[in-house]
Amino acid sequence: MRLSCPNDFHIAACFFILMMMRFDGRLGFPGGFVDTRDISLEEGLKRELEEELGPALATVEVTEDDYRSSQVREHPQKCVTHFYIKELKLEEIERIEAEAVNAKDHGLEVMGLIRVPLYTLRDRVGGLPAFLCNNFIGNSKSQLLYALRSLKLLREDQIQEVLKASHRLQY
Repeated sequence: MRLSCPNDFHIAACFFILMMMRFDGRLGFPGGFVDTRDISLEEGLKRELEEELGPALATVEVTEDDYRSSQVREHPQKCVTHFYIKELKLEEIERIEAEAVNAKDHGLEVMGLIRVPLYTLRDRVGGLPAFLCNNFIGNSKSQLLYALRSLKLLREDQIQEVLKASHRLQY
């Protein structure tokens, strides 16, 4: 999602990445398993998004064009994760956030939505560095970093600076 931004300083007000707090206390992206009733990966994703994020997703179409990457995991069970990025308008994001409490899985699998802080505070640790210290499910932290890179929301040197600050907080 992009709004008009005069410079990099205002990037946090122009772009949003939504994640969710899961039932197990870990952060992740919405999604889930594709099963036999799903015609395609995108159909399975749409079903999972509606279950986890609610009725506002009925008007959002996820297509093959939104596909970004896949990763194979062998342990603890063999699984392939597929990562999609959907750009939305601010009004769509606000509607999703407002209606998420009406989702089938709200309060069960999903505890709430979270906007990732796409900034670093003057103390050099608040914002994204502190956010990255959270507990993420599976490969969702690497997917977040991938999104920052592929969407060019942060330059590689900025990502490395954020990661260093995050590591300092953890130790």
